[in-house]
Amino acid sequence: MTKSYKQETLDIEGIDSKAVEKSSYYWEHEPTLNKKDISECDNKYNLVDLFCGAGGISCGFHMTNKFQTILANDIYIPALKTYEHNNEHTPTILGDVRKITPEMYQDMIGDNKVHVVSAGVPCQGFSLSNKKRHANDERNFLFLEVVKFINIYNPDIVMIENVSGMKSLNKGSFVDEIKTSLEDAGEKGYTVIEPRLLNAANYGVPQLRNRLIFLAVRNGLPNINYPIPEFGTESNPYRTIEDAIGDLPELANHDEKNKYSKKKLKEYQNILRGNQKELLNHKSPKHPQSTVDRIAKTEPSKPMYENYKQRIRLSWSIQSPTQVAGGIRPQFQFGHPSQDRGLSIRERARIQSFPDNYYFTGGIVQGRVQTGNAVPPLLAKAIGREIVKVLDKHYGNKDKNYGI
Repeated sequence: MTKSYKQETLDIEGIDSKAVEKSSYYWEHEPTLNKKDISECDNKYNLVDLFCGAGGISCGFHMTNKFQTILANDIYIPALKTYEHNNEHTPTILGDVRKITPEMYQDMIGDNKVHVVSAGVPCQGFSLSNKKRHANDERNFLFLEVVKFINIYNPDIVMIENVSGMKSLNKGSFVDEIKTSLEDAGEKGYTVIEPRLLNAANYGVPQLRNRLIFLAVRNGLPNINYPIPEFGTESNPYRTIEDAIGDLPELANHDEKNKYSKKKLKEYQNILRGNQKELLNHKSPKHPQSTVDRIAKTEPSKPMYENYKQRIRLSWSIQSPTQVAGGIRPQFQFGHPSQDRGLSIRERARIQSFPDNYYFTGGIVQGRVQTGNAVPPLLAKAIGREIVKVLDKHYGNKDKNYGI
């Protein structure tokens, strides 16, 4: 097929890589391959999760019980450690995706069919909270690496996720370019349904978080739809902060608890707790007294800082505003509704819809980065179910060779 003019190279004119502030936690060396045996699962589809972060997309897709992840990749060392901790049987590549060669992909994937490739392409260049946002940020062009992968493996379905700010930056040109690039990718090209903003709250996440989703289906396969909102109606209202964290034990400043309280569980709390016995990542930040006093005097749902209106003290009855990573020097973003402190990582994970058995490595600061960057698993699950409908219809009754 004829390739889009930008698919041949990442040497985009006008990009000043020095203008992008990089984290010291990026793996800047040659990619490191962590190989695992990929077992054949007759009843599951194979997912490759590029830019996987801490694993929100994989986690959500796995919730459908229809996927196994056969390869995950990220450049951010602490996030990939968290991913590997929670997905110990998944092969991973640590490193800049631009340095991954076709031979490396072949070494990791072998002859396995790739049914779906997902990509939580880095969003900092598009984010409205990025004060240095500009069109020539090199991170804005990393979607081309997804296209490079598609050209090799021709997956059935492609999912790309990013922040809502992509639609407005450079008059929306990146949305158009991604769509055109996907339409021209692979051997047969892809049908791309109109990219859409999905609010995670509509799918059971107690957070008002809009994400821009691209879905592309290889030409010749059945059509795909976006998931229908399940929450936000009078009969099924949005989940709240109380639904998310109301059962977790109280913490003082710089305090930690590893045992659950014995409160009666709400539906959402029961779903995320599952059979987990030990409470993980429930440690409060170490605040100076001035910060404790500031939180204490702030009314719930109101800003804690005059110049940072998005940093609020949460209220039990609301949905959380969008959790963010906080850049490379993240501070606490939200105050607890009734305790004079910032949130624990378990509380942030609950607000993102990660199950309680999902452990975040690296401590509180790195946990903020990982939870803030993650795709909410329940949102990914809703999208994954729509993908399963297409694949089931295409492959029909599956046997051990259903993916060939």
